[in-house]
Amino acid sequence: MLTSKERAELRAQANGLDTTLMVGKGGVTEQVVLEAVTQLEARELVKGRVLEAALLRAREALEALCAATGASPCVLWLQIRPVPGV
Repeated sequence: MLTSKERAELRAQANGLDTTLMVGKGGVTEQVVLEAVTQLEARELVKGRVLEAALLRAREALEALCAATGASPCVLWLQIRPVPGV
């Protein structure tokens, strides 16, 4: 379990990260979970995005990914923002 100070520090680090995990209209599929696990093994913090076409809200996708990976919500960081050119 992360302390509030550790969560705040991870959130600050997430601001400078590029988005590397995308949740599309298929939702949190097995492939998305596998990619999240791979990325979490490679780095401490993963920043993701829920595309507008997704049927899930960012909070729902985050909860599903955290349950599937065992990660803390502050280690998996999801946001809603359209991807330019998509």
